[in-house]
Amino acid sequence: MGTKDDIETDQMSAKKRGKKVKSKKAEAEEHEEQLKMGTKDDIEPDQMSAKKRGKKVKSKKAEAEEHEEQLKRLQETQADFYEYMKEHDEELLKFDAAEFQDDADVEADADTDVEDTEKQSVDETPKLEIAKKVNEQKTITAAMVDSWCKSIREDAKLGAVRSILRAYRTACHYGDDTGDDQSAKFSVMSSAVFNKIMIFVLSEMDGILRKLLRLPETGGMKDTIVEVTNTRPWKNYNHLVKSYLGNSLHVLNQMTDTGMITFTLRRLKHSSVFLSAFPSLSRKYIKVALHFWGTGTSAISVVSLLFLRDMCIRIGTDCIDDCIKGMYKAYVLNCQFVNAAKLQHISFLGNSVIEFLGTDISASYQHAFVFIRQLAMILREALNTKTKEAFRKVYQWKFIHCLELWTGAVCAYSKSELRPVAYPLAQIISGVARLVPTARYIPLRLRCVSMLNRIASSTGTFIPVSMLLMDMLDMKELNRPPSGGVGKGVDLRTLLKVSKPAVKTRAFQEACVYSVVEELVEHLSQWSYSVAFLELSFIPTIRLRSFYKTTKAERFRKEMKQLISQIEANSDFVNKKRASINFVPNEPAAKFFLEDDKKAGKSPLSQYAKIIRQRAQQRNESLVESDVIVGENSAVFGKNAPSSDEEEDEADRIEKGAAAFSSSWLPGSDSKEKEVEEEKIKKKKRKRKSKTEQKKQDEEGGAEDDVVEDFVLSSDEEEDDLFDIGGDNDEDDDATDEIADAETKTSTKNSKKVKGTYKTWHKNYKKTKKKKPRAA
Repeated sequence: MGTKDDIETDQMSAKKRGKKVKSKKAEAEEHEEQLKMGTKDDIEPDQMSAKKRGKKVKSKKAEAEEHEEQLKRLQETQADFYEYMKEHDEELLKFDAAEFQDDADVEADADTDVEDTEKQSVDETPKLEIAKKVNEQKTITAAMVDSWCKSIREDAKLGAVRSILRAYRTACHYGDDTGDDQSAKFSVMSSAVFNKIMIFVLSEMDGILRKLLRLPETGGMKDTIVEVTNTRPWKNYNHLVKSYLGNSLHVLNQMTDTGMITFTLRRLKHSSVFLSAFPSLSRKYIKVALHFWGTGTSAISVVSLLFLRDMCIRIGTDCIDDCIKGMYKAYVLNCQFVNAAKLQHISFLGNSVIEFLGTDISASYQHAFVFIRQLAMILREALNTKTKEAFRKVYQWKFIHCLELWTGAVCAYSKSELRPVAYPLAQIISGVARLVPTARYIPLRLRCVSMLNRIASSTGTFIPVSMLLMDMLDMKELNRPPSGGVGKGVDLRTLLKVSKPAVKTRAFQEACVYSVVEELVEHLSQWSYSVAFLELSFIPTIRLRSFYKTTKAERFRKEMKQLISQIEANSDFVNKKRASINFVPNEPAAKFFLEDDKKAGKSPLSQYAKIIRQRAQQRNESLVESDVIVGENSAVFGKNAPSSDEEEDEADRIEKGAAAFSSSWLPGSDSKEKEVEEEKIKKKKRKRKSKTEQKKQDEEGGAEDDVVEDFVLSSDEEEDDLFDIGGDNDEDDDATDEIADAETKTSTKNSKKVKGTYKTWHKNYKKTKKKKPRAA
């Protein structure tokens, strides 16, 4: 009987199990059908009902409030223990139940804002309606954006903040090759909605994040962020900060419009302090800002510079080191070649670097020492090897502009830690000026003399530049009558070397002689109040008289006569004052000699220097046909530069609702593709134009205008590659004959003799080989 009962019970259990298996299979089949219809995203949120979620929120809130009441009662029940906790761990007593209230609002708001379209049951809708519903869910409308913005401004709902950041991420990644991602909340938007999202987030997200993290409304340093990272708000909301900064970086890499980039960088500058918590993002932002600074127009370059400067002030030394290295590399890459228009842009970049060095002088000194030492090693290689390639490494625009950059830095911070760098820098400049003493390199020597005069004026030290100038006047090319005719006007500011035909022209002689006079007057006027002026000016005066006697050009004789008379008048001015003093020139009192007259500028040479400067300015302006510009707009620091008030007005106009982010930028649009094609055509035209200009410049011996395009700063790039000349197109077959000294000339003669003897030996060997009879 027992076995029969057992069998019956087994059969019953089997039937029950069969029913369960069938029900599970049915559920699985229904679930697969729902997935095929694309309703997975609609079903998953409904698996947890609103009632259950409401209970969880209430339980968390109740527990938090109960714990807070226990802490308050602790002071009454156990006063001694409360005092002990207050002394040793006061943070445990500062419990705030409002934080749990925020977490509850996040879930409740997220349900109401994002999932309003998921209320209907999936089983009751047909397939076509479900597909339509999915598309509507992924489309961001203007009403949705307005509701999120209203919730943030009026109720400060965190759910709306998260929703607008999701939409911001979609806007920043719009058009990326992500494929058909069904899990994405949003994927479609119009140009007007795109503009609304970008302007709202960039304008107000910084203030929203600061309120959530309990930070000041503006400003802040790295220390404040380090303190905040240990708090509970940072653990709850740091992913929002990272999402905002990361998506903004992505959209900056995709932008091409000047106004959009300028507006984005200006707004992100307020949030630069947050980058101290994310070092990898900080380095990427530095790279992007350096790209815009080195290759952009005037507006983008200025905004990028301000962004980098604000980052370095708030973050500290690590950021400063990366910025100085990157800016120096970008500056060198822009200094390949120079003309009148490019010169102003290079000057702007150099002034930007010099201003940036002032943020941290001690860190700047370390980089200045390394980079100046690198220039000295290149010069030493040229002096030792005396080869064509070694000379070309020194006599190129990159090297000369680097010298001018550090000259400007020493002059700007001559009373700081950069002052010790002045001596080795002056030695390098003097060595470069004396490296190739030929007439074709007079423009380069004049630039070196100008740099030495600036260093001497800023540091108050005497540098003997008069001999460099007098050696130029003794060159035969300036003493002979011009055999090449009048010639074209020569702008020595845009040249390092002139062609052979240009050296023989009258225009070149006049430009050189007048430039030598200008630099000599500048040098002597600096010491026109010195006790030893008579001794300083004695040798230059003798050599000027020698040039006055040898030259046959009446215009040069008149110029020399006037300069000599001014030097003699200044000597009489100083000697009259010197006759009434009692101290020796090496005493400290000599520094204050004629100090009042120096402030008033009463010396004859000081007054003559003003006239010479005006004449030089008029001559330079006559050589330039049009105004010098930076990129597409006028010079940033010139008269047409926009003021800060105008920039703020433009920013306010954009914040009030103007379309800063136009629909033409949206990836995937036809207009963007057209812009890319037009840009490619422009680049091809520039390359063709640069090749033709290069041929003309090679024939004339001048330099071409090389525009550095699409500058991307590589972190793996070494400093030694900055002066690699492999890519330069400044070929000159006669360069070896001009820049070689006596030793190289003798070596070439000896090599020619050896070559000739080898040829004669080879001919004789052939003759003897022909006469030799064949072996039997």
